[in-house]
Amino acid sequence: MSNYEHHDYDVLIIGAGGAGLRAAIEAKQRGLKVAIITKSLLGKAHTVMAEGGMAAAMGNVYEEDNWMVHFRDTMRGGKYLNNYRMAELHAKEAPERVLELEQWGALFDRTKDGKILQRDFGGHRYARLAHTGDRTGLELIRTLQQKVVSMGTDVFMEVKVLKLVHDDAGRVAGCVAYHRASGEFVTFAAKAVILATGGAGKSWKFTSNSWEGTGDGHAMALWAGAKLIDMECIQFHPTGMVWPLSVRGILVTEGVRGDGGVLRNSLGERFMFNYVAPMFRAETAETEEEGDKWYDDHNAGRRPPELLPRDEVARAINTEVKAGRGGPHGGVFLDIASRRSAEFIRRRLPSMYHQFMELAGVDITREAMEIGPTCHYIMGGVQVDADTAATAAPGLFAAGEVAGGMHGANRLGGNSLSDLIVFGKRAGAGAADYVLSGQAATSLNQGAVEAAIKEALAPFDRSEGENPYTIQHDLQEMMQANVGIIRTQSELDFALAQLEVFTERVKNIAVKGGRAYNPGWNLTTDLPAMLAVCKTVALGASFRKESRGGHTREDFPTASEDFSKFNLAHASNGGNWDSPIETTESPLLPIPQELKALLEEAH
Repeated sequence: MSNYEHHDYDVLIIGAGGAGLRAAIEAKQRGLKVAIITKSLLGKAHTVMAEGGMAAAMGNVYEEDNWMVHFRDTMRGGKYLNNYRMAELHAKEAPERVLELEQWGALFDRTKDGKILQRDFGGHRYARLAHTGDRTGLELIRTLQQKVVSMGTDVFMEVKVLKLVHDDAGRVAGCVAYHRASGEFVTFAAKAVILATGGAGKSWKFTSNSWEGTGDGHAMALWAGAKLIDMECIQFHPTGMVWPLSVRGILVTEGVRGDGGVLRNSLGERFMFNYVAPMFRAETAETEEEGDKWYDDHNAGRRPPELLPRDEVARAINTEVKAGRGGPHGGVFLDIASRRSAEFIRRRLPSMYHQFMELAGVDITREAMEIGPTCHYIMGGVQVDADTAATAAPGLFAAGEVAGGMHGANRLGGNSLSDLIVFGKRAGAGAADYVLSGQAATSLNQGAVEAAIKEALAPFDRSEGENPYTIQHDLQEMMQANVGIIRTQSELDFALAQLEVFTERVKNIAVKGGRAYNPGWNLTTDLPAMLAVCKTVALGASFRKESRGGHTREDFPTASEDFSKFNLAHASNGGNWDSPIETTESPLLPIPQELKALLEEAH
């Protein structure tokens, strides 16, 4: 065995966001030896960017809300591509998980009678988002972190995982990684591995994702023998900051719209009315109040059009900008200043107020924000069993944004945070059951470890070659232009051809300097995962000849019954980062009759 730093654990969790932390708590409570690896620092997970709240049908604001309505909303929002069992478990278990957080010290906003307050969000029939102002994700991470640390869980920070490694029987047995601070390699042996690595948005030019969001978990699962599903379904959050450039992509929480903010084009029109009801145009109403009343009268008095599901709002914004009615920097305007008092805005949306004031010099109590769609969330991910979070690769589990199935073709706002805690817990339990069953892996395949390390070091051996930053820049531009919010076959064909060119370019990267804190090398080790994600997204978008949820084909603008019966699944033919990817149809699970009846009920 080579002389690398080495660690042994029962359960190894890759990723320290909400799903990873909740999985760690569950496995640790079962008496197992648990470790968490995070590419960045503890507390810096993408979970903190989820500001508006976590969806749970607690019925604190509307007593008539229940898990059945939440299930129906989730399935409808996902355009019925969801794994129905995941949507069912999520709707049933989210309230209990929220109350558990409260018991562990989470501080939620309150109703007048002391219950957890819940706010409106797009696509939800009732106000059901438990929240802490507009800092809900931060409160979630704070609470779970405190619990994890108090339990004595080992946490390895700033460790980049290169590849999952099997044992000789083909079971996932751990991983090979390196410390970003020193560049020294480290191996982890584990009886079960849980992926909780988050998203993949860093492959697009306009994204809310930070540098960590390179799709490492998606790619590692693919190479390890698991399948990826629904990768074509990318959520472009309707409201990311577009100006100034220094803050481009930072999200404006849906809570701004939930608390009364409206969308306007450069003509000052509240244009969302035009997309929800074609027979209605803003000019048919004398005042904006008349428009509000008209909409309420025709929509059961509940939902402003700005709170339609995110894919619909993003497409509407995109259409306004393309029609020449956008703002000076390519966005539209989100206006809460004319709708709510300055005191209300500062109290309900403190982070948004300070973010715009400090970073952009915009006072949202006085003026509108220029916003636009930004790559935010990937609905697709590793195909898992709903109850156990197990993947097709023995010994490998996945939860959170890296897992597919829960959200179908489009995620409702607020469902991400409750997804983390519901399936984080289930992944921890599933991995623990697997370990305790005695069927887990026994040893790391050292040949695979050596091969991964040799591949990671190869760029240092080249005196001349490509700059990884140039490749990343070109990849982001190409994906934004050809596999963005609106797709066509010719653009997708071009993208797939270009991705093969990028594969050859990555093989020719040259890295200078040492291994310690070398950002060029760190990016070089990210690029294979980014390419794997981009290929599956482009393949899925090419195969899915319809528009559904977060996937819009200009050449196939409507949903097709033919494509409603299956997910598109991707598998690696070879298990290496440059191996061919095979795409097949994976039939949707048949929905039990009692749940099907729920879906057929009217709102």
